[in-house]
Amino acid sequence: MQKIAQIIQIVSAIILVIVILMQNRGAGLGGVFGGEGGVYRTKRGAEKFIFISTIILAVIFLAAAIINVFLAK
Repeated sequence: MQKIAQIIQIVSAIILVIVILMQNRGAGLGGVFGGEGGVYRTKRGAEKFIFISTIILAVIFLAAAIINVFLAK
């Protein structure tokens, strides 16, 4: 069981890093110099899917880490 939890944790960590890197920053360096403009915008389409999948993967990673701690004892 511990091997399965370790594999889930490693796979979720790799996918989580990839999904985080796929997210679009939006303002970039323009926000530093006041170029953002303060416009409120919502996430739509693929951006929303990537955002939600990031949250789900983070929860899976955290759960696998906690399970690994308890199984290691």
